[in-house]
Amino acid sequence: MFTPLKPEVYQRLEQAVLDIFSHSDFHKANIRDVANRAGVSFSTIYKHYGSKERLVFAFVDVWLGKLTERIYDHLQGIEDLKEKMRKVLWLQLDYYERNPGLARIIFMTLPMETWMADETFKQKKMINLYLEVMRNGQKEGQLNPHVRAGVLLDFMLGTVQRAFTMWISRGQQGRLTDQASMLFEMVWRAISNPGNDRN
Repeated sequence: MFTPLKPEVYQRLEQAVLDIFSHSDFHKANIRDVANRAGVSFSTIYKHYGSKERLVFAFVDVWLGKLTERIYDHLQGIEDLKEKMRKVLWLQLDYYERNPGLARIIFMTLPMETWMADETFKQKKMINLYLEVMRNGQKEGQLNPHVRAGVLLDFMLGTVQRAFTMWISRGQQGRLTDQASMLFEMVWRAISNPGNDRN
């Protein structure tokens, strides 16, 4: 068992991972680059994380965990399903706008196949939270009951990913959250129950 990293060392390492992997080709960046940027020895990083992949995934897991907690907190007290889902979409766009380095890593620079092979890709707490909202919406007759909840979720998350990628491509003009209302209404029309007059 090794000694945990000191908070100031962890913070320098976190910033180095964010800086390097949000703007570099994943395959070309390495632990030595991170060590040099963070002012931490290669052996210390290797001892704690073991590989470049585990290093990056560990921080991505922490950052996405913060998003999950934020969403969970903001959903408390919102009863209406449509407003819950509107809030979820806005919170994702807002979080990625505030943390573009994280979004660049998970949407643009991280090889998806590599990440998919790691346990952190599943983001169980976040996905289960989303799926619970989706399934409740299906039970209440507000969301399309003929499509798996996971497919409805994929549609919404795919919209967020595309919106961020194109926001970067277009030079980050305006705020990413400026699109939230328009995007949500499009998503809602796509996933809501076509037989429900309330939608």
